[in-house]
Amino acid sequence: MRVKDAINIEDLHKLAKRRLPKVAFDFIEGGLEDERGLERNRAAFHKYHLLPRYLVDVSVRDQSQTIFGHKFSCPFGISPTGGAGLYRRGADLMLAEAAADTNIPYIMSGASNDSIESAARVAPNHAWYQLYAAKDGAISDDLIRRVADAGLAALVLTVDVPVHSKRERNIRNGFANIRGNWVKAALSLKPSLLAEAMTHPGWVVEYIRHGGTPALENWLPYAGPNAAPEDTVQFNRAQVPAHAQTWKDLERYRRLFPRKLIVKGILHPADAVRAAEIGCDGVIVSNHGARQLDQAPASLDMLPAVKAAVGDRMTVMLDSGIRRGADILIALCLGADFCFFGRPTLYGAAAGGIAGVQKAIDIFRGEIDLVMGQIGCPSLDRLGPDFLWQEDSWPRNR
Repeated sequence: MRVKDAINIEDLHKLAKRRLPKVAFDFIEGGLEDERGLERNRAAFHKYHLLPRYLVDVSVRDQSQTIFGHKFSCPFGISPTGGAGLYRRGADLMLAEAAADTNIPYIMSGASNDSIESAARVAPNHAWYQLYAAKDGAISDDLIRRVADAGLAALVLTVDVPVHSKRERNIRNGFANIRGNWVKAALSLKPSLLAEAMTHPGWVVEYIRHGGTPALENWLPYAGPNAAPEDTVQFNRAQVPAHAQTWKDLERYRRLFPRKLIVKGILHPADAVRAAEIGCDGVIVSNHGARQLDQAPASLDMLPAVKAAVGDRMTVMLDSGIRRGADILIALCLGADFCFFGRPTLYGAAAGGIAGVQKAIDIFRGEIDLVMGQIGCPSLDRLGPDFLWQEDSWPRNR
């Protein structure tokens, strides 16, 4: 199968898995510990069914959505995905370019391989930046300054990484080797890495041709003079997460950043309320794609409570577990103003570069359009709980 022949996100998932060595693919795919959180995120969507209404004119369907004063073509954007350049060189900017071309937002990861400034050049009206606060507050403040100077519309503070998580796939696979120099590790006669090198020659050739592990370019100014690419990775890991970060730091970020400030990783309604009180413009209800706390609730399960707590005081968005256009419509029915996903577009980038990213976006856009037609919903502003059915909630659906 080729990227152009993919008909759903699972097809792109298979293509990415075929191209990448296991040690790299598992970093994208995996959760942590028993990976129950991954199952929980998907199961949360499966609890709901969309209840169609017929004899509605759906000859014209509009899936555009306006948030923060910008009318986007679709009700979704691209979540931050760290180390994307390891899976396809230049992937961060491919994601940014595809987002700009299709008029959706793209959140550049705080662990990106390309820079804030390059994203601003490629997607000046569509790129946002994810801040992972550093232990050295001066670094965090300087990153915020760079985001502001680059003119990016939004800063997304990710708060759900207070400590490193136990991602057991990565430990077993020796992912630390790939963050150093994977080819050197393979050539040191590690059998599993040698086997992966032999069965994924295309990726290995690209890895060698581009000089091995890519740098985290945003961290080059802080890692010291003459820092090698792997030095930026190690420096970032030493600085992030900022274990001592508190609400007072968020208050400082609010003072420093002049445009939209969003908090990502909120699950508790009280935390969303406090973010609103500080003056944040939005929250992304997220459990980090089930990569931080395996026993955390699914993002979708917490969405209604967060929305009820903050109402219209701020924009409420959702991330984690989305694989179908119908998933996005379910989230909107439950109160989300907007949705984000990370793995699907990363599958696309790994499988086929910018064409793969565009394919993932097109798949979601096409599925949303079809489902809107099927359920009798010509525009997103009509969505609400009446379009949802649960076995224990039928009396409410009438």
